[in-house]
Amino acid sequence: MLINNCERVWCSYSYLSTKDEKVAEMVLNEVFEVLRSIGAVRSESEFSRDWLGRSECYLRSLRFVGTEPSISSVAVCASKLQHYGTRMCATHEHEHLGEKFLSLAEQCHTHINSTAEQTWLALL
Repeated sequence: MLINNCERVWCSYSYLSTKDEKVAEMVLNEVFEVLRSIGAVRSESEFSRDWLGRSECYLRSLRFVGTEPSISSVAVCASKLQHYGTRMCATHEHEHLGEKFLSLAEQCHTHINSTAEQTWLALL
C-alpha cells in the first residue's frame, strides 16, 4: 500500500513539475512582453539582467538546454514587479499598469509557492 501511495505522489509531482515549468515560462514571457511594450526593456538580454538578476544570455540558455527558470530568478522578478506595481498604484496616471504588475507578481509568487510545496511533498 505504501508503494502505491508513493507512486501516486511521485506521479502527481512529475505532472505538476512539468506543468509548473510551463507556468513559469509563460509568466516570464508575459512579464517580458509587458515591459517591452512600455519601453522598460528592449531585449531578452536586458530583461534577464535587469529583471531576473541573471546574465544577459539566461533566457536564451534556458531555451537551449530546455530547462525551467530558477525559483530565485522568478523571486527577483516578483519582487521588482511588486515594488514598482505598488508605487504605480499610488498614482492615478499609472494605476492600471501598477495593477498589471501586481497581478504578474502574484502569478510569480503562486509559482514559487507551488514549486516549494512540490519539493517537500516529494520528500514524503
